[in-house]
Amino acid sequence: MSTPFMAIEWKENKIFLLDQTALPAAENYLSYDSISELVVAIQLLVVRGAPALGVTGAYGVVVAMDEAARKGLSAVQLEQNIDALRDARPTAVNLAWAVEKIRKEVGRGRDAVLAAAQELASDDKQSSTDMGNIGADWLINTLGAKPLTLLTHCNTGSLATTGTGTALGVIKEMHQRGYVKEVYADETRPLLQGSRLTAWELMKSDIPYRIEPDAAAAMAILSGRIDAALIGADRIAKNGDSANKIGSLGVALACHAAGIPFLVVAPESTVDRSIATGSDIHIEIRDDKELTFFKSIQVAPIGAKTFNPAFDVTPAKYISAVITELKVYEIAKGVSL
Repeated sequence: MSTPFMAIEWKENKIFLLDQTALPAAENYLSYDSISELVVAIQLLVVRGAPALGVTGAYGVVVAMDEAARKGLSAVQLEQNIDALRDARPTAVNLAWAVEKIRKEVGRGRDAVLAAAQELASDDKQSSTDMGNIGADWLINTLGAKPLTLLTHCNTGSLATTGTGTALGVIKEMHQRGYVKEVYADETRPLLQGSRLTAWELMKSDIPYRIEPDAAAAMAILSGRIDAALIGADRIAKNGDSANKIGSLGVALACHAAGIPFLVVAPESTVDRSIATGSDIHIEIRDDKELTFFKSIQVAPIGAKTFNPAFDVTPAKYISAVITELKVYEIAKGVSL
């Protein structure tokens, strides 16, 4: 499926990002040729989604090199800037993975680094297509060739990748084959990536959908409205434990109780085989103001303490399968990553 927009583009020797903080009200592209500004953009979620962060990190190394040449920075300062880019979002393994992968090319010169970044972006786009096909085949083989009602959490589409997406890419492929009845999109509190971003993508793809509050997901699943749930991942441990946007664990538990498939769809680069279990995954804690204010409007007492993790970890025992661009890992059947 072609996409009418790009979350990330490299042109005019800059990174152009579709500002996801402004969607769906406005489609604004912002350009970056400074590492400090790019790091802030990543932390403010102008760009988000594990694969998109990886591509941004890859191009970011080129930005770091260009900035170093422009400002006459030392080799040490260049490395420090690349480190800052790598560490901008610690839970999302794709960002660090891509930065380190492209950093190895720095000694070969700027053109080689740019070519490597462009190749990584191209591979990510193909990865979306492959995950979409593999995931759709698995759903059809498991649940039958019939229209399904699917649930998804957060945003895992073209806004989170350079292609059709991970979990949402599977849904788009199912829609292309005529097997989507409707999609339930969790609003995904507190930053509403589901209602702002996923619903926007579903609308653009002409896929029937409805938005539900996160707290309604368990009811929708346990009342028989949902045939399967699909999410993405920011990091997957060797045993299959998967970190994804906060609220994913609740969806997995409800699917387990209802006996329906719960799929994690993510590229192989998201599988971190250097960590044994999800307990080794660092969880990013976000600012209190994301909960106590909404668009600068106070919605909680001043000084209120919060518990605002950006991600949770779903244990492997609650995951039916992990879908990557290479294969299906049927975690529920004991298949190892």
